[in-house]
Parts: sequence; structure tokens; C-alpha cells
Amino acid sequence: MGGLPGYSRPVRPGLLARHAFARLPPPARDRARGIRARLAPARQRRAVEVLRVARGSGLRPATVVDVGAAYGRWSLECQEVFPDARYLLIEPLSEYSHQPQSVRPSLHGAIEIEAAATAKAGTIQINVHEDLVGSSLKSEQDGRAFDGVAREVRAATVDDLCAAHSAGGPYVLKVDVQGAELDVLEGAERTLAATELVFLEVSFFRFYHDGPLCHEVMAHMSRRGFVPYDFVDHLYRPLDGALAQLDVVFARGEGPLRALSAYATPEQRADSAERLRLSQRA
Repeated sequence: MGGLPGYSRPVRPGLLARHAFARLPPPARDRARGIRARLAPARQRRAVEVLRVARGSGLRPATVVDVGAAYGRWSLECQEVFPDARYLLIEPLSEYSHQPQSVRPSLHGAIEIEAAATAKAGTIQINVHEDLVGSSLKSEQDGRAFDGVAREVRAATVDDLCAAHSAGGPYVLKVDVQGAELDVLEGAERTLAATELVFLEVSFFRFYHDGPLCHEVMAHMSRRGFVPYDFVDHLYRPLDGALAQLDVVFARGEGPLRALSAYATPEQRADSAERLRLSQRA
């Protein structure tokens, strides 16, 4: 598809950091890349692996709510793990469903809702980026040149959408909305009360005006009875290799996913000790 009106060139979802990086002399860029390589783990656990672990611990959601569904890839992976759940895909940008990389047609029986999930129903302005993925209800700290093109879209709460489609719990909830996570959660109080697992994208720098930082999101979730369960999809900023964003997976603190506090079974401990002894002899 062509560019959106108002663009003279592609606008990335990004940060002035990327432009600053490009202006660095080659030796400085090489050092920054080296920092990033050292900071990035050799292998990160993926969201689908966390879902499989949760299924192994007995999780069986009736409904999966995907806020910021985009191309539908996260929901498609989730459906491989939980094929019997209902799926609500909430996404305000219709362009996603028309892109060739969209996998939404592969989802079985998913309900697609064209709306922005927010704290209250009505209409709201979203800043649309040409590449779509950086689009946000918030304005970027880097300046208006990076905000994209403003568009009015439908706004709805997760609670209202679940009720309208008779989609009951227990839920798995995923929220990826570029800085508007707490706004989504404010409109999902009833849903959260029946949710066992939540995937939330969090930031370690305030890339968006009024966007929450990681510790603020964690405090919000803690007040609602959730604790961190896993961390996936680390993203490091090119400016200096610092951790920029990741998805925190939250589980209910008193829920079935945290029913056991043991580290391992006696057999697993014995096996681990034996492998350690063998490695020390090698």
C-alpha cells in the first residue's frame, strides 16, 4: 500500500535515538553495536513458550483478549496452544487486516474489533505511523515529526467489548499499545478480576508523553494482585544498547500458576547434582 497522506518519506516508529545513532562516527557506532551484542542474551524465551509452560501448569482460558492485535501473529501462536478458547482481536487500524503479512485469516473463529481499547468509550485520536507498528494514542518524546498522521477512531473498553460479545473468563490478556497500557487496564477492571495471565509491553525509558515506565506498570499490576511470571521479547535501543522495551508476563499472585513454591522435585535435584559433578570432572 502507498504512503499515508502528509508523509514525504517513511516515518519509523522510532526514536530520535536512531537518527542520532546514524550520525555517530563509524567507531562510535561499532562500540554501540558491541554494547548491544553483549547485553542481548544468546537466546530469549518466546511468548509461545511461556504459554506452553502455563498450559502445562493447568491454565485453560475460555477467552483470549489481544489488545493491539496488529497482524494477528501473537493470537495465532496462542491459538496453537489454546485452540478451544475464544479470541477477541482489538485493533483500531484497519490497514493491518489488508496487509499481505496479516495472519488473521488463519485464526479460527476469531472476533475482530476495529477499535482502540481505552479507559472509556467514545472516540479518540491515534497517531498513525506509515509502518503502522509504532502507532500510538500517545505523542512521542522525540517530537511531532515522529508522531505520524492523526486519526479519529472508535474507543471502547475491554470490559464493554467482552460483555458485548459474551466472552467470559478465565482470560488471557495481551496488551501491546505503545505507551497506553495503563489506559487499557483502566477499562479492563472486570476482565482483570477473571484473568490468570497478562502479557504487557513495558518501556524502560519514557519514549511517549505520559507513557508509564516498567516499574510503574509493575506497581499497578501488584495493586491488582499480579506478580511477574516471565519476561519475553527484549528490545534494545540502537543508541547505546540499553534495554528499551520487553513484555512482562504477569500471573495472579494467588493463582494456580503460582500454587507451587518448590524449585524442583527431589529427582530433578538429584539429576542436576549429578550433571554438575560430571561437568566438574570433565
